[in-house]
Amino acid sequence: MTDVPVGRSGPRAGLRLDPRAKLYLLLLANLLLFFHVDTRGEAIMVALFLLPLFAAGRWRNGLRLAVLYFALLGLGLWSDAVTLDGAGGGSGGSLISMMDGGANVGDGTAAAWATVGHVAGLLSVGIRMMMPCLITGAYAFTTTSISEFVCAMRRMRVPEMIVIPCMVVIRFFPTIAHDYRQIRNAMALRGIAAGRFALVRHPVQSLEFIIVPLLMNATFVSRDLSVAALTKGLGIAGEHTCMTVIRMRWFDWATMAVCTAPMALAIGGVL
Repeated sequence: MTDVPVGRSGPRAGLRLDPRAKLYLLLLANLLLFFHVDTRGEAIMVALFLLPLFAAGRWRNGLRLAVLYFALLGLGLWSDAVTLDGAGGGSGGSLISMMDGGANVGDGTAAAWATVGHVAGLLSVGIRMMMPCLITGAYAFTTTSISEFVCAMRRMRVPEMIVIPCMVVIRFFPTIAHDYRQIRNAMALRGIAAGRFALVRHPVQSLEFIIVPLLMNATFVSRDLSVAALTKGLGIAGEHTCMTVIRMRWFDWATMAVCTAPMALAIGGVL
């Protein structure tokens, strides 16, 4: 058997990290959320997390995630500016004071903008803090095959009782997405909730014709995937072999080190 590196799966596949390096980046993203790193360190980390996504050839997904993150970042900065201006101008910049009847509000327009700034800030910060996890998760699960993931988990000596459920979960979401597209096509064929924003205009129909069939089908999908995994012999005791060859290379270690440095500096108060 010829050892084919996992970094490339075709002439245009792009540069891909080892699955263990991808899991490490996902761990860093969760630690970034846990330690609540400041905005500067978070932006640097997000930029570093986006680079492997672009290097793997996922330009469309990378650009979408980058635009979404920096839009949320800009919205949060605008919210801070509006809130500080409202508080400094004596127009009730505090959201609690505005909910208290507006007794100390001198300018209604400034108070309204401050309220909008508070709400926008809450939404932008809440979603933005989840973006590093979404970026690393999207990179890990869209560029890693099932065999590569199983091989990486076994290299890390992960028990089979964890490997099999993880494999089922990875295959579960693409199957559910396929079922969703089939349901939407069937609805469009019958003229039910047709159009791009039809689900927003008709929420009751969305609940009846989409969510209910998906929930009912999810049980059967998870059962079939579990049976398929056990049929392939993943539950057999003993040492397993894998046809997929993975190995850590220099750019895997370099990526892990470069992505770790900003978070360590931010936690230490240097950055």
